[in-house]
Amino acid sequence: MYSLIQQAVDTLSYFGLVLLMFAENLFPPIPSELIMPLAGYLSSQGKLSLIGAIVAGTIGSVLGALPFYGVARWFGHDRMSAFVERHGHWLALSRRDLDRADRIFKRHGGWIVLFGRLVPGVRSLISLPAGVYAMPIGRFLLLTASGSAIWSAFLAVAGYQLAENFRALEAYIGPASKLVLGLLVLAWLYHIGKHYWRRRHG
Repeated sequence: MYSLIQQAVDTLSYFGLVLLMFAENLFPPIPSELIMPLAGYLSSQGKLSLIGAIVAGTIGSVLGALPFYGVARWFGHDRMSAFVERHGHWLALSRRDLDRADRIFKRHGGWIVLFGRLVPGVRSLISLPAGVYAMPIGRFLLLTASGSAIWSAFLAVAGYQLAENFRALEAYIGPASKLVLGLLVLAWLYHIGKHYWRRRHG
């Protein structure tokens, strides 16, 4: 994976960063935790501009967030409600759960999208509720760009500071990403278990 990322950046420079960060948002196993620190390291070697690398990473992230947002926006709240009414029991979801999520997103959706872009494992998926609950595209782009810029800058500056040791960053953030995903899965399984326990035992 690392050699492919390095080859793409070496060959395509900033455009390669845009493509990699775009792909990272669509396919989360491609790690931004390795892409942007590499860009920072190359900046420390004078091969890239640090600011240019951050801008390219941010552009790629914003572009990569749009497909999930677009699909979710097309699917929409009404279709989601109908789906939950028909199949929600398989996912331990009820109409009340959906209404509660709707209220939460309407009240705190901006913060959810902004900070969601800073959480490994959540960064890509946060576009889905933004689309389902019809967050205005301008607001979505602004919040996504802001969160993506912070994340890209953090990783690139860390890679710049660590220089040739930049890959050590992925050794720390990679496990943290897996931990976040693991906790989300456990929370989901707990929710499903509680749902079926209530249905069975009234």
